[in-house]
Amino acid sequence: MAPPRYDSAISAASCSGSSSSSSSSCAAGKLTPPQEIDGLLADAGYKVRSSDLRQVAQRLERLETVMVNAPSEISQLATDAVHYNPSDIASWVDSLLSELSQPPLPLPSDLSDFSDLNYVDSLVGPAINPTVVNNEWTDLHAPQQQQTVPQLLTVVTAMEEDSGIRLVHMLMTCAEAVQRGDFPLAGSLIDEMQGLLTRVNTGCGIGKVAKHFIEALRRRVFTPQGLCSAAGGGAGSTNEYEFLYHHFYEACPYLKFAHFTANQAILEAFDGHDCVHVIDFNLMHGLQWPALIQALALRPGGPPLLRLTGIGPPSSDGRDSLREIGLRLNELARSVNVQFAFRGVAASRLEDVKPWMLQVSPKEAVAVNSIMQLHRLLGAPPSRNSPIEVVLAWIRSLNPKIVTVVEQEANHNQPEFLNRFTESLYYYSTMFDSLEACPLQPEKAVAEVYIQKEICNILCCEGAARLERHEPLAKWRTRLGEAGFRPLHLGSNAFKQASMLLTLFSAAGYCVEENEGCLTLGWHSRPLIAASAWEALPLPPLPDGSDPIRIINQNVL
Repeated sequence: MAPPRYDSAISAASCSGSSSSSSSSCAAGKLTPPQEIDGLLADAGYKVRSSDLRQVAQRLERLETVMVNAPSEISQLATDAVHYNPSDIASWVDSLLSELSQPPLPLPSDLSDFSDLNYVDSLVGPAINPTVVNNEWTDLHAPQQQQTVPQLLTVVTAMEEDSGIRLVHMLMTCAEAVQRGDFPLAGSLIDEMQGLLTRVNTGCGIGKVAKHFIEALRRRVFTPQGLCSAAGGGAGSTNEYEFLYHHFYEACPYLKFAHFTANQAILEAFDGHDCVHVIDFNLMHGLQWPALIQALALRPGGPPLLRLTGIGPPSSDGRDSLREIGLRLNELARSVNVQFAFRGVAASRLEDVKPWMLQVSPKEAVAVNSIMQLHRLLGAPPSRNSPIEVVLAWIRSLNPKIVTVVEQEANHNQPEFLNRFTESLYYYSTMFDSLEACPLQPEKAVAEVYIQKEICNILCCEGAARLERHEPLAKWRTRLGEAGFRPLHLGSNAFKQASMLLTLFSAAGYCVEENEGCLTLGWHSRPLIAASAWEALPLPPLPDGSDPIRIINQNVL
């Protein structure tokens, strides 16, 4: 059977006429009202009613499957019948399916009104004059036949894009229902979205993003709040978290950027000091410190004595994992002639750490390093005794030469669920987009699990169970300034180091930008993480002459 052809001569004859009333009749009787045409497909040159997208897409998907899986049967579609001016594309697809013994899908009653679908010409190409020999196509028609599948795939792709847009709208509607507490509606929307996911590619783009956010909404709606910590990723074994963290580190440049930038700032702050002490708020295999040890080994005048205090969670399997990391770092330091001492501090929460545990000496130049950790202290309402205020107070009491802070450049600490959901959807869409540039497939797959756990914690958990409370750089500037810190400018060396790092990644979308002395790393125009450096302002003397640092340390013991 030849592809259907909309006879333009017939159309022109039927719509022509000298009177304006005749032209108006054609427009009213045969043209689909503009407001009913799907805008997305209209831009691509096709006219399809928005209400009929699902039916048309289902027909095309079935035809595509038949063409791919049964190519030998397509050659049997020859017929001497040519259909001029078909009522709709769905009828043509059904006729193809019927000749392939595929039962047609039910046709909506109002599709018969589509007598103006002249876009079929652009879909299937120019009309073919059927030259039939023994009921078989001649070689003359082979090129047109081969073009049918890609042309149909164009429509299927457009349908998939429309499904993606519908998913975004439904995600927002579902988030609104969750905020109102309308969980029955939210549950039905989740079921509908999971069905719609079968119509899109969930391996990339909006399909992948939607898959993760639908899962987070499902857990939010159907998991009891008392279990949201485990469901949302706030809990879980230490080994699991370290495994995911390591693969996220390998898959994309974000953690490497954080480490390189902080190390450069620390190296410059330690210049001229013979005894230095780094306090790392999240040791995580010690991935950050081999580079600093090697840089100190090459310092003009010789390396200093380096002390490293690494804070991390207790091991779930009974091993002293912190000590094991320290031993490995010690081996490296000895190999490059750097005097090295390590101390591990096991703590499930950063707010459980007390200054006396760190054993800081007044003779040391101290650096405090926080890579994506301070936001976990923001669960309590702001007050003098809130975890973030207490930790910042004892950091200042250590009188550090430098405090390096790297945080997600996002606003996920909003109290209203809908605002948090919207910001997360935008942020992680960009994050997943950047992850597509990762050439390491196993690492990328595991890194996506790491990101998914963040998403679930942001959206599924509340109260103390919600740890991923990311805030943008502007808020951290205000908070750290009020806590007695002033910013240090991350110099040109840090910018060069970060830029050189990106040369290791083939994707051109990553970009480093300077922001008032801080550095951000993002994907195209969207910054995703921000690095900053700070120094503690001297504490003013107390009226009675007592030592303010001693008073602060006593208050936080």
